[in-house]
Amino acid sequence: MDASAWDERYAARDLVWSVEPNRFVAEIIGPLAPGHAVDLAAGEGRNAIWMVEQGWTVVAADYSTVAVERMGSLAADRLGDDSGHLTALVADATQEAPGGPGAYDLALLCYLQLPPDEWRQALRAAVEAVRPGGLVVVIGHAGRNLAKGWGGPSERAVLYDPEEVVDRAEGLPVTVERSGIRERPVDTDEGERVALDTVVVLRREG
Repeated sequence: MDASAWDERYAARDLVWSVEPNRFVAEIIGPLAPGHAVDLAAGEGRNAIWMVEQGWTVVAADYSTVAVERMGSLAADRLGDDSGHLTALVADATQEAPGGPGAYDLALLCYLQLPPDEWRQALRAAVEAVRPGGLVVVIGHAGRNLAKGWGGPSERAVLYDPEEVVDRAEGLPVTVERSGIRERPVDTDEGERVALDTVVVLRREG
C-alpha cells in the first residue's frame, strides 16, 4: 500500500486524531487482564499508548512513517519510564504482523478501512498474530453509516458492517464473541451527530 497520502495528512496537522482512546477500545480492552498486544494501523498511537497505561506491552504498527515518528514522541511524553512497553514500527497491516505468528494475547484493528480483499488479508494477519485463546478486536466505520450515520469515508467499498466482518473471517480459526453496530456521538460545528460503527470481537481457537 502507498503511505504517501497518509504521510501528508499526518504532516499537515499537529494531531490528526484525539489523544483519548476510542470509546469501544476502552470498553472492550479496559476490563481485560493486561498482556501482549499488537495494534495494526495504529496511527499516532492513541489506543496503543492508552493500553500501555493500562499495563499492556504493545507493538504498534502503521505504514505511515510520519505517524510512527509522532507516536514515538507522544509515547515518550505520556508514558515516561513506561515508554519501553511500547514498540512503534513502520509496517503494512496486510502483511504478517511484527513479532510473527502467535506472539500476542490481543490484536487490534481500529478504523482500518480497506477494500475487501486487502482488509481480509489484514484480518488474517491479525488472527495469525494471536495465540490460541487470544482476541482480535475489530472496530470500523460501518457500511450503513453512509445512509444512516455521520462522517467517515464516503466509499462503500472500504466500509464494513458486522456481518461482513464475520463473513470475511470464514475459514479462519476463530469464534465470534461479539458482533454488532454501535452508535458513537460526534461533536460538530452543527451540534452533536451520531456515527455508526462496527464492533466485532473474535477469539482465536486452540
